[in-house]
Amino acid sequence: MDYQLDLDWNDFLQRYWQKRPVVLKRGFKNFVDPISPDELAGLAMENEVDSRLVSNQDGKWNVSHGPFESYDHLGETGWSVLVQAVDHWHEPSSHLMTPFRHIPDWRMDDLMISFSVPGGGVGPHLDQYDVFIIQGTGRRRWRVGEKIAMKQHCPHPDLLQVEPFDAIIDEELEPGDIVYIPPGFPHDGYSLENSLNYSVGFRAPNAREMVSGFADYVLSRELGSHRYSDPELVEREHPAEVQPAELNKLRSMMLDLIGNPAHFNSWFGEFISQSRHELDLAPPEPPYQAGEIYELLESGETLERLGGLRVLRVGDTCYVNGEAMTTEHIGAVDAIARHKTVTKEMLGDAMNDPSFLALLSALVNSGYWYFND
Repeated sequence: MDYQLDLDWNDFLQRYWQKRPVVLKRGFKNFVDPISPDELAGLAMENEVDSRLVSNQDGKWNVSHGPFESYDHLGETGWSVLVQAVDHWHEPSSHLMTPFRHIPDWRMDDLMISFSVPGGGVGPHLDQYDVFIIQGTGRRRWRVGEKIAMKQHCPHPDLLQVEPFDAIIDEELEPGDIVYIPPGFPHDGYSLENSLNYSVGFRAPNAREMVSGFADYVLSRELGSHRYSDPELVEREHPAEVQPAELNKLRSMMLDLIGNPAHFNSWFGEFISQSRHELDLAPPEPPYQAGEIYELLESGETLERLGGLRVLRVGDTCYVNGEAMTTEHIGAVDAIARHKTVTKEMLGDAMNDPSFLALLSALVNSGYWYFND
């Protein structure tokens, strides 16, 4: 199903993105849930899927992590099942991500879906990322507070919450309604009846993550082996002093590595295209030969991208799940990055290049793209 979001994106980005929370009433008209509560509960029973169960009974919070074997012990109020990266595992749900591609793909993270019974929620909390929360079946009340310094506490080791707050948004959401919440605004949602919620989350790397990731890149490629040198050294009065000029030279050695555009771009492409959750990989058996892929595309078949696969362009290079696609066919690379469904027309002249077909075969045989039978 194609989901059409009724939103003026230019106006939204100017007025709200990373600035103010807002409720988008009937953002999706005639909203139809892509998944049922039973299907979501089934996903939470799978080993590869990241899930948790959050409950609040008589003021006592509890969190347990999947996979779950049964839900028979649960009552009729006060609990939620939350499943991360459902777009990786459930193809119909992955279509909910598409309407949000007005925001760059590299900023997008995953689709978290929760099922809650009356009173179910995770309590008042802060997130450090943007999120659009779509209301599916049922009704849920959302309260959002102002972005002010707030103390956080853990009522359970796996649950970080904030103190009660004054609401600047306090609304009941019905199917198709959306609440957008930027980073740092406290919010609290709890179900008024059995309900499904879809959270389209975004990622924003911090400097610590980037420095650590770039250091790994430098080490793996044995870059930065140039050593400090000082052939103009002269005697100084204070032998224990590290002089400002020396500190500047040492800092420059490090900055020159990060400042090299080729190294930085290559590292960032690998870093940001890696998925943070497992993918539902199913490599074809037997593997495709390049000629078979050519013939299938020529006959009108299309290649579909695996749900949750991160495909990003940095300059003229396309990165797929942490690996660079090395090819001279920029137009074909652009089509593969831009479109979730790829046709032979999009690939153009690249279809006649054996080296490109070999590259495409490797991607298909890795399970990253598949022919939709």
